Amino acid sequence: MQSIKYLAPTAIVGTGFDETSFRAALTPDLAFIGCDAGSCDGGPGYLGGKKFFRTRAAVKRDLRLMLIGARALGIPLLIGSCGGSGANWNLAWVWEIIKEISGEERLHFKTALIQSEPEREALIAKYRAGRLKPLDNAPQIDEDLLRNCDCIVAMGGAEVFQAALAGGADVVLAGRTTDAAIFSAIPLQLGFDPGLCWHAAKIMECGAAAALKTNRPAGMVCTLEQDRFILEPCNPTQRCTVSTVAAHALYETSDPFHLKEPGGTLDLSAASYTALSDRTVAVSGAKFVADPYTVRLEGAALAGYQAMSIGGIRDPVLLARFDTWLGEVLYRVTDSVKSMFGWEPDRDYRLTTRAYGRDGVLGENEPRRHEIGHEIGLMLSVLAGDQDRALTIARYAAQTALHHGIPEWQGSVSNLAFPMVPHVIPLGAAYRFVLNHVAELEHPLEFFPVHYEMV
Repeated sequence: MQSIKYLAPTAIVGTGFDETSFRAALTPDLAFIGCDAGSCDGGPGYLGGKKFFRTRAAVKRDLRLMLIGARALGIPLLIGSCGGSGANWNLAWVWEIIKEISGEERLHFKTALIQSEPEREALIAKYRAGRLKPLDNAPQIDEDLLRNCDCIVAMGGAEVFQAALAGGADVVLAGRTTDAAIFSAIPLQLGFDPGLCWHAAKIMECGAAAALKTNRPAGMVCTLEQDRFILEPCNPTQRCTVSTVAAHALYETSDPFHLKEPGGTLDLSAASYTALSDRTVAVSGAKFVADPYTVRLEGAALAGYQAMSIGGIRDPVLLARFDTWLGEVLYRVTDSVKSMFGWEPDRDYRLTTRAYGRDGVLGENEPRRHEIGHEIGLMLSVLAGDQDRALTIARYAAQTALHHGIPEWQGSVSNLAFPMVPHVIPLGAAYRFVLNHVAELEHPLEFFPVHYEMV
């Protein structure tokens, strides 16, 4: 095969995309449609708490268009990291949506479901054998953590999609996978150059993110040839340029020249970018260097329960002594909570503050933290072992901040204003990431069972 053409409608299922541009891209020469459906960008709460990454209505809208388009052309539809976190629960949620759409549209096809939650005892066996390797800044782990962690997923590679397609699947719904695996699987299976396959996939998994933006999200079409690949946005008002495409190597990477995938490393140090028109770019030169086969693990564990309060201050007198005032507030809160309940900070709860308008984003790393503007948004948040305790402390903190006056005003009101009621909000369970490791596998499907369903 001399070339292959495929479509990525959007960066994440549920983000939305322009329907007109998508339909125009559904040409007979398309080989497949692929789309990522998840990320860990939203934090560990989605993985640990079994939550959707996008709303059901938004996911169903996008899947409906993709499913109808793929079935009309008779080509595979590949979805990775289903439901956001790619856990078994998330995968089942997307499968229910797919069945619902197929019934409404009277579609019939074979679906592959690929789970990505490794058996805990299998992980423990690898831990004992020294086959779980920490990545940079990885937390310490032990067997109890692996056994009791709320949820652990492994990020599958291209081989999980290849296995599903080899079993005759028309639609592949995968649990957690690397984003690029979705788009590299079929080209690799067809024998295209691995460097080109993975480089194109790395760009395509973000839809049209490597093109100049428009008001509406849209997708991207990739034409992969023997010695290059060509990128063209679906929306005719969007343009790919050498700069926008090359800059994508900086996105979500710690090293813009070397990107790790299961089974190897993508080396972009010799990549070359050429404008073919005012909206298409050709790319060549990337290499893929084989490594021992590993998959990254993501794990989330319950950290406690949260509550928060948000208020605003624009009193210039209070702002001039803000640090002193906030220190006094925090002392009063911790002292009162200890005297009433015996709860100690750090041991029984954690009370944190963010002062937006001063150093709310970078905290102590903010180089301009002592420059006070005309207002500050103060967020008080509490993490504790149960929701009632978190809410109790957050209410004390909000009430103390409201009534801790300053000498200049000789009263018991701080001029802190709350923009909403209730002004103290319970946030429910909070989770933390507890794994940043890779597992060495015996074979690429070791953690990824595939089974099939007909609809």
